[in-house]
Parts: sequence; C-alpha cells; structure tokens
Amino acid sequence: MAGTELPYRQSLDNCFADKIGEGGLPEASYEAALGEAEAALDWLRGAHESGELPLLRVPARTDDLPRIEEVAEKLLDNTTDIFVFGIGGSALGAQALAQLTGWGTQAHIQKGVRLHIPDNLDATTMDAVLTNADLRTTRFLVVSKSGGTVEPAIQTLAAMSALETAGGGKYMKHHFAVLTEPAKDGKPNPMRALAEANDFPTLEHDPGVGGRYAVLTNVGLLPAHLMGLDIAAVRAGAASVLAQVLDGRPAKDVAPAAGAALSVAMALEKGASMSVVVAYADRLERFLAWYCQLWAESLGKDGKGTTPVKALGPVDQHSQLQLWLAGPKDKLFTLFLTETKGKGPEALAEIAAKTKFDFLGGHRIGDLVDAEQRATADTLVKNGRPVRTFTLPALDERTLGALFMHFMLETIIAGRMLGVDPFDQPAVEEGKILAKQYLAEGKA
Repeated sequence: MAGTELPYRQSLDNCFADKIGEGGLPEASYEAALGEAEAALDWLRGAHESGELPLLRVPARTDDLPRIEEVAEKLLDNTTDIFVFGIGGSALGAQALAQLTGWGTQAHIQKGVRLHIPDNLDATTMDAVLTNADLRTTRFLVVSKSGGTVEPAIQTLAAMSALETAGGGKYMKHHFAVLTEPAKDGKPNPMRALAEANDFPTLEHDPGVGGRYAVLTNVGLLPAHLMGLDIAAVRAGAASVLAQVLDGRPAKDVAPAAGAALSVAMALEKGASMSVVVAYADRLERFLAWYCQLWAESLGKDGKGTTPVKALGPVDQHSQLQLWLAGPKDKLFTLFLTETKGKGPEALAEIAAKTKFDFLGGHRIGDLVDAEQRATADTLVKNGRPVRTFTLPALDERTLGALFMHFMLETIIAGRMLGVDPFDQPAVEEGKILAKQYLAEGKA
C-alpha cells in the first residue's frame, strides 16, 4: 500500500530477556501479548470501516482545510500577537506542533506574529502577557470541545474585559475566534453561546474526537497553520502509520500494535509501572507532555495503567540517570533519537588544544548530543533496563504527524488489551465539580 513507509524507525530489540537478562520480557510473553493486540487491530479496522471511531478518518480529510485557512487569514490580519486559550488536549498538541518552529524553546526568536498558549492558567503569567500585549493588534483563539471548560472560559472573559477597559469593546468580534462543538439538543454549550452572542467566527470541533486525540483536527492544525507549518504534511505522516493498521498486516509488523503489546506485557509481567519517555531535542519537549496526558488520562482506570514520565536530554540525564540505573526496576524506557551529528556550533581544534578539553576540539555540539543519547541508551541496556528507541531521521511535520498517530493508536490498543475505555476520563470530573463549587461559595 502506498504511503506506508514510516518517517521513523521503532526498535524493541533491547527490551527482551535474551538481550538484557531478567529485566527483559520473555519472547513467549511478547508473542502472547501480540495475540491480544491482534484482536484490537481487528476492532480498529472495523471501526474505520463503520465510521465508529471518527479519529481514524481524520488523516485522509481535506474538506476542513479551507475553513482553517480562512479563519487563520482573519486572525493574522493586522496582528502582532495571537493567544490560544485551551487546556490539556486543546493546547498540548498545538504546542507540540508549534515547537517544530522552535516555539517555546530558548532558540525561538519571535519574528512576525507572536503565538502565546498560556495553558497553565498562572495568574501572574496571564497578567503579564495581557498587560504587555498591544490589544489593538492582538487576536484570541478559544478552544473548548464541550464549551464548558472553566479555564479557557475565564481567560476569554478576562481578555474581553481587558479589551472593553481599553476602549475596544465595539471591535470585540474582530479579536476572537472560537473552536467548539456544534450545539446539541439538551446539552448546553456556554462558549458557543458566548461566541454567537458576540458574533465571533466559529469552527466546529469534531464531536467524535476527544480533546487529547484532537491534534490532527483543526484543534492542532489551525495553530500550526498560524505558525506557517505544512498541515497537509502532518496528516500525511499520520496516514502512513494508520495505513499499517488498515492494510491487514500482523500485529508484530504494525508499529503501534508492537509498542502496545510490549508496554502491556512489561507492565503485567515485569512490573514496569512507569513509562519513561526521553528526548534529546528541545523541539520534542511539548510532544512528550502531550504523550503524558494521552497515556495517563486514557489508561489510568480501575487500578490499571502505567505512569508516564517525560525527561529531556542532558538535563534529565544528569538529574535522573542515577535513579534509572540503580533505583527500582519498574520502568520501560522509550528514547527518541534525533540526527544531531555534525550540527550546531563548533569547538575549534586550535582553541580546545590549549585546554584540558582538547578531546572536544573539532567537534560540534551536535556531536556530543549524539554521543550522549546513544550512550544513555547503551548504558541502560547494559544495566538490564528495557529500552525502546525511535530513530527520527528528520524532525518535521510529517514525522510529528506520524508520532501523534502512532501513540494514539498504541494507547487505544493498550486500552483494549487492558479492558479499559481509552476515551473517557471519569475521575477528572470530580475535581472540576469541586472547583466550580468553591468559586460559587466564594461569591456567596
């Protein structure tokens, strides 16, 4: 099938007992887990055919791209700053995509339109960013699937209030766009009602795609387009992974199914209760955060699931590697290896020769990072720790789209294997209800 070549290489070789000893998974256990993954793949194929799982139809979509481009054009008109108000899945995917440009890293020098995604709702941060922005040339994109999430709601009201106070109230509709679900009979959508009352442009959030799975929809692609990214390439990358599922190949040859089988079997048989994801590229930091929400919120139910932990490059290598190597053997490691050799500033040989760091002479920073990421993987393996690797020849839109699809499918398959619903989050609702209650009590 055309388009099935993946822009990454997944290797599970260093996760098995014959390679790393007792910390590894017996081959027979992995084969049994693959059998369970086969059933999940059959379900996915049926769900794609029936349309039961709209997520699986997203990579092939093009009908929504003109509306994304239309709203983006309006948001970019005479604009210096764009704020995206959302939380969790409504923000993390957009952040992960934006980071391909360097956004959110020390390397990012804002040119042209400045993108802000203040998802943590820190009061000091919100005060600073709203105060420092020129509201006359600032636009706001509000993302809320249900329309009732309180964090983007109070951000929106605060921004509207700031505009009103600054004398721009009559121009309010030119400053906002809202992405939310269509109205449903008997189910109020307060954010949609706010948008309609103020004549804000709206985009439809696909009601069949939950927030943490929505990065390939307009939820992720509109902010990506605002940053100048190739959103068609994002979907093409996702489609290449999905194609492995749809063309009927066995679970061992479907990258997400193989990953799910490994993760579930390692948890159940070897007690690997923590999923540690490690990247050495700053531009993958938000992707790791996106993965952590996806995995935790989808699988943490009924006493099941594993705890995702993100770690970044040399920073966490220095701060956590001691624990990883000499602490509890309760972790499955996934390392994302990027092509860094020969990249970055160079330490000139003639400069290094005059120091005790002469061995660094003639090398670039990327050479050291390449050596460190490989050394970390090899050291973990030598100490009997299971290590899965993703080799990324390029870090671009297609690669990230493929990784998004990989881990969404891996999560869904793992959920099916564990007997939990990977699409709900019932335990989260209690905190939301209490927060609203405390606010109400404070007003009384």
